[in-house]
Amino acid sequence: MKSLFVLIVAGTLFLTAGCASVESRVKDHQSAFSSWPPDVQQKVRDGKIAIGYTHEMVEVALGKPDRVASRTTDRGQADVWVYFDKGPKFSVGLGLGSAHGSTAVGGGVTLGEGFRDNENMRVIFQGGQVTAIETRK
Repeated sequence: MKSLFVLIVAGTLFLTAGCASVESRVKDHQSAFSSWPPDVQQKVRDGKIAIGYTHEMVEVALGKPDRVASRTTDRGQADVWVYFDKGPKFSVGLGLGSAHGSTAVGGGVTLGEGFRDNENMRVIFQGGQVTAIETRK
């Protein structure tokens, strides 16, 4: 059981090791961040975005997108940044079966991102500014 706990902790640390914090991204973009209005700075520090934000503001607030797409509409070309839910997933399974007079029990524990599409936000840019924010309910 102790080995399982150590494995779970190590896996969680591995999955979150590459994630930069908002504060580290602010430091990486300090000169631009300092030029933004105080209300924008606070929102970015809170990891939030709004209509009118630039690519750099969104990147500092949310990090680099997990996927980038292009959208063409009657209003022109748009960039779409897609973000996934990266929270740790943990599941436990237990199985019981029998055949030909024998019984078997099995179980498993998994830690990871799973197989589902965990898309939770799309940020749409036109003309270098956020024009729409789509979130999954």
